[in-house]
Amino acid sequence: MRGRPLLYVDYEAEQSLFPTNAQKALVVIGALLAISVPFGVVPGMRFMASPGWLQLLVIALIFMIGAAGLNIVTGMAGQVSLGHAFFMGIGAYTTAALSGSPTEALWGLELPMWLGVLAGGLIAAAVGILVAPTAVRVRGLYLAIVTLGLVFIGQHLFRNWNQVAGIPELGRDWGPFQLALWDIDGPRIDLSSDGEWFGVFLPSEGKSFLFMLVVTAIFLLAAKNLARTRIGRSFAAIRDRDIAAEVMGVNESRAKTQAFAISSFYAGVAGALYATFLGFLPPEQWSLFLSVQFIAIVLIGGAGTVVGVVLGTLFIQLLPRIVENSTDFLSHQIEADTWLAPLADIVIKTGSGDFGVLSLEAAGAGLSIFQANTVIYGLLIAVFLIFEPLGLYGIWLRIRNYWKGWPFSY
Repeated sequence: MRGRPLLYVDYEAEQSLFPTNAQKALVVIGALLAISVPFGVVPGMRFMASPGWLQLLVIALIFMIGAAGLNIVTGMAGQVSLGHAFFMGIGAYTTAALSGSPTEALWGLELPMWLGVLAGGLIAAAVGILVAPTAVRVRGLYLAIVTLGLVFIGQHLFRNWNQVAGIPELGRDWGPFQLALWDIDGPRIDLSSDGEWFGVFLPSEGKSFLFMLVVTAIFLLAAKNLARTRIGRSFAAIRDRDIAAEVMGVNESRAKTQAFAISSFYAGVAGALYATFLGFLPPEQWSLFLSVQFIAIVLIGGAGTVVGVVLGTLFIQLLPRIVENSTDFLSHQIEADTWLAPLADIVIKTGSGDFGVLSLEAAGAGLSIFQANTVIYGLLIAVFLIFEPLGLYGIWLRIRNYWKGWPFSY
């Protein structure tokens, strides 16, 4: 009804993907702004059209797919998983074996990228189904330890399976980031080189961004729609009260297996796209730190919500760039001896005899930028779990509810 946006007169209207006009408008505006990024036509966002920023945004879009998968098993189904990096590695090396170029020491069938990515997701899902019977027998901390073991098993396999993963600490090349129906020599959309799209010259990063924007939107809409289905409601029932869900007829074992399978498929696709886009990754990339990054995305963004996945991914992926730019800015303030120099000198360590939290040197006391990002991840997870369990999505709800009730306090 007009003026009553949260009043629903039928179940179908309440369960629609975007039930309010405000949500539909925000989705349309967000989509238009995202599409305009590579063209640099929106004031205040033109800096994002640079190749460096576009590459960062492409990786963020790929991580959104992986985070949406972890959100399904952790946010929707309530199962703690630390093995996301393992399933991403499975998807990546499946794609490498199918789409990569063969050598005397490496496997490769030179199949089209889309086939390798799809196969990577399916193989990862199959491995997730094999792991699920063991994982569904435990819960909580024990489940986290079981999935943590997958990461170490995966690292051992990836380091020693040289025919697929390449030499340890060096890795291998993946197939080209291109779209072809089947014949790689035939007509295709080349995402790895500069060219014109729709009459506008775009760098390879710009074309990759538009392609990944479409792919990510499909996966996010599928994840959001999953919550409305019978399977999604069974996940929510298991998450909230597993014993009560079983009493009501929900098959707990089947629901958890489905959650692991879907989550693993998302992770496999994300790993395949990530490796193919970068073109070269060592086996050490699929480590525990990568799994922690995805845990941070889900918890900081807001577990159980697709909006939280988007907000958390952008926040976590842009955080290293923010730390790096802030460090450069403060170091310039020290060199120029401005009024900010005394404060910057406390934060930045510029010499061997200097004191500072962040160090610009390769060795010595002080945190490097990578170490600072790791510390910030841990602090943010602790802060959000204590003060805002719903994450950035919860902050948005507070702001929205405040303005809805303004000028009243409740």
